[in-house]
Amino acid sequence: MEAFRGPRRWLWRWRRNPLRRRADVVEGWVLAGAWLLTLLAGTVAGLVTARAVEHDLARERAATHPMIAYVVTRAPGRSGARSSTGERVWAEVRWTAPDGSPRTGQVRVTPGAATGAPVAVWTDAYAHLANRPATPTEASVRAAFIGTLAATTAAAAPSAASRLLLIRLERHRLALWDTEWSRLGPQWGRKTG
Repeated sequence: MEAFRGPRRWLWRWRRNPLRRRADVVEGWVLAGAWLLTLLAGTVAGLVTARAVEHDLARERAATHPMIAYVVTRAPGRSGARSSTGERVWAEVRWTAPDGSPRTGQVRVTPGAATGAPVAVWTDAYAHLANRPATPTEASVRAAFIGTLAATTAAAAPSAASRLLLIRLERHRLALWDTEWSRLGPQWGRKTG
């Protein structure tokens, strides 16, 4: 197949050639613009998204505080029956808010945790239970992953649009060839027949 096509030439669409068509130049510029837009859109979207995710996770980290809560009633399950999967059960716990008011809530604890057993919990600014925030390392990994997904998604749009435009240009070029062939084809038939 390589022998049929000939050697590939770098930037052949812009070289001076009497056989070069205007459609070749347009296709070359469409490809160059598509590559540039794909690279630019992917990079910008990835960096902006990663930075936003990391900022949100840092804000979440700053808004939550670790507290020590105590189990109110014995947790269901056997004490020491912890499985290799790290099974945990729901139990009611009590903690004291910074303003001195007692608070209660449901959290996961080890099976069979005794009454009064200390449990680490995370609370928000209003002393309500909150999820454990992501560590800085977890936040960086999560931001990188989501940034990569955003970059891939943003880069797909100009890439797909350019592909569709190139398909339309190819169809237009083939239609022009058909028109030209229908005009010149009969002339060739008379000379060879």
